Amino acid sequence: MFPFSSTAWAADSIQVATNINSWQAIASASFVVQLTLLILIFMSVTSWAIMVQKRKQFREVECANMPFEDKFWKAKSLEDVFEHLSEYGESNLASVFRLGYMELRKIAESGLATMPPNGDTPTLSGIDNLQRALRKAIDIEISRLEARLIFLATVGSVGPFVGLFGTVWGIMSSFQHIGSTGMASLAVVAPGIAEALIATGIGLAAAIPASIGYNLFVTRIKKQELALNNFASDFLNLAKRNFFRGQ
Repeated sequence: MFPFSSTAWAADSIQVATNINSWQAIASASFVVQLTLLILIFMSVTSWAIMVQKRKQFREVECANMPFEDKFWKAKSLEDVFEHLSEYGESNLASVFRLGYMELRKIAESGLATMPPNGDTPTLSGIDNLQRALRKAIDIEISRLEARLIFLATVGSVGPFVGLFGTVWGIMSSFQHIGSTGMASLAVVAPGIAEALIATGIGLAAAIPASIGYNLFVTRIKKQELALNNFASDFLNLAKRNFFRGQ
């Protein structure tokens, strides 16, 4: 009778253990593992919110840049472009133009303009100031695009290790149950192993999208930086031809 009873008890225990689903495993997990899971869920939700916001930001910038660049090349003067800047509020090219144009006006009003005897357009000096202003404008726009991406990089690199911490803690809990009961049956170790695997899964679920999103946005930032540098070069060449002749 005794062996039969022992076998029946083990079978019942295995059946109970295998009936544990994910929610039950989380509910029965230790406080440390539950806290780890909450941190991972917070990291994942925040990462997705950042990715949605950055995708919207990049789309708005790219959509606004095209009409502004078209306006810039078709305008009769820089003043005409400057007067219509309010129509391109999301364009980073427009922001670079604004700072470059304002610096150009400061140079013209600072006594660095030389009036030619034939009454033609004044010749300016101080082109280095314009170059610095354009470089500063580009840096500001790139920093705006890079905002909050550091969080995605952090989640992508740290998320798996946070999940691994929960995994280690869950396995330690399983060993403690084995030590306290003196049995190594599936019913004893299943809860701890279940919460350990859940922590690993949520850690990867938080890290993988964050890493992919970070890499995609970094690639788009590089494209934006190239476009900003090209526009700044075109603006500088235009200024040289019209206002900095002979320099």
